[in-house]
Amino acid sequence: MTVLTGYVGFARALRQAGVGCGPERVQAYVGAVGLVDPGSRDDLYWAGRLTLCGEPDDLPRYDAAFEAWFGGEPPRRARHRKLRATQLAALNGGESQDGRGGRLATAAGDTEVLRHKDIAGLTPAEKAHLRELIATLEPVPPKRRALRARKARSGQLDPRRTLRAMLASGGEPVRPRYRRKGTRPRKVVLLVDVSGSMSPYADALLRFAHVVARAMPTEVCTLGTRLTRVSRQLKHRDAEFALLSATRAVPDYEGGTRLGETIKVFLDRWGQRGVARRAVVVVFSDGWERGDTALLGEQLARLRRLAHAVIWVNPHAGKDGYAPTQSGIIAALPHVDRLLAGHSLDTLRHLLKEINRA
Repeated sequence: MTVLTGYVGFARALRQAGVGCGPERVQAYVGAVGLVDPGSRDDLYWAGRLTLCGEPDDLPRYDAAFEAWFGGEPPRRARHRKLRATQLAALNGGESQDGRGGRLATAAGDTEVLRHKDIAGLTPAEKAHLRELIATLEPVPPKRRALRARKARSGQLDPRRTLRAMLASGGEPVRPRYRRKGTRPRKVVLLVDVSGSMSPYADALLRFAHVVARAMPTEVCTLGTRLTRVSRQLKHRDAEFALLSATRAVPDYEGGTRLGETIKVFLDRWGQRGVARRAVVVVFSDGWERGDTALLGEQLARLRRLAHAVIWVNPHAGKDGYAPTQSGIIAALPHVDRLLAGHSLDTLRHLLKEINRA
């Protein structure tokens, strides 16, 4: 288990204990523990308590979870009053006597700035931090109505169950039984362009695909000069192992782009047989097509007839002055439901909302 996995796992344990720490609080926690001594239980305790807890009722739950997860009793209040005051000053955006408050406030500010920065322009340190933040995303799968109905307190009358209840009572009138269609997760398909023009974003997008694939029924394929299915590789729990396995499986990483041909292969091999049927399909590409754009338009029209929704994510769409002038984008636009930006962490979070709403 990696260090980051341990911290994220602790946050999940807190949520199970009833502490309402959402993705933003988890991101702040990851940023905070990166600035303290990970070998100090005191530092870890206060970094988590002041970023993950939002109300007084969370404190006893946090203490119990911290003791169970990290072992040993939580730091005593009187003994660490100075450290707590320092951390509280950090939350208020002020400086403390030892400067630690300023460091945590700076970390929170850096995380906020990083959310909106273009992934292609990040420094190596910022990319490392981005990987941690992507790992804290919590995708919620889109829903569809299930084919089978289940019993409910209200809804459509269930004659069969009502009749059985009457027979069990000797023919006496009984309270009517009802049924209602339930919901099931809708399939999601991610088609990730890993050609040379998309190389600045490919690592982040595959990490995003790993998070999504771990949270809902998902198929992931890479697009380049050929199509490669990497769903099995991205199902692995460890993100680094999953990314390494996926990139090793892709023979045309950072190569050319033949979107029309590769989407046709996807539809012929998997999509037409059911993978894309009534699914939310997301295509990550800048639209630089080396092949036949007419073929791309035909295949996207075919994909749109099969899918529930088609979303095209272009990393350049969120930049100032962008216009859809690439040949691939022009061919694709008539057949997609939404054209979204995908150049930053914030736009990827917005994409998760769009997938869920679909």
